[in-house]
Amino acid sequence: MGNLRSVQKAFERMGHAAEISSEPERVSTAERLVLPGVGAFRDAIARLRSASLDRPILEHIHAGRPFLGICLGLQLLFTRSWEDGEYEGLNVIPGEVVRFEVPSSYKVPHMGWNQLRLRKPQPLLAGLPQPLYFYFVHSYYVQPVDSDLIAAESDYPSPFTAAVWRENVLAVQFHPEKSQKAGLQLLHNFATYH
Repeated sequence: MGNLRSVQKAFERMGHAAEISSEPERVSTAERLVLPGVGAFRDAIARLRSASLDRPILEHIHAGRPFLGICLGLQLLFTRSWEDGEYEGLNVIPGEVVRFEVPSSYKVPHMGWNQLRLRKPQPLLAGLPQPLYFYFVHSYYVQPVDSDLIAAESDYPSPFTAAVWRENVLAVQFHPEKSQKAGLQLLHNFATYH
């Protein structure tokens, strides 16, 4: 599902050990869990299920342990995706994953640096350089049923959900591992979050 090694290297750059694993037993014992990803929703959810990783991910979240979803890792948390059909997600957060409908002057996928607007205080986004800019690469975005879960928004050209936060779960549409100082600080905040 893509960018695993670059996320691991970003944690290591901030002085935090990070292990990549596709073993359900290792995932179930993780103190903190990061689900990064790039690519198609259908393939990613099928891979999680065929590798029996969906259950330990859900158990980790339901146990209240820190969880970070990145890009496709955010989208997989939702009820369903409409990317090239209709596919059921992990249903951690009720809502849908939908394609950008933008004017012809905008390209899809949306790629590049965009400013974040925080909608509510979030400890993992604390202490980051202002204004907040992060790097995005995506054609689809999430629409949570409960808009109170939206931690941050960005625009392309209309507002879209850039981050969600519920209790121990923070999930972001952007790529912190590609977002220089702000992204590295977010990863550090996650690694030290209690």
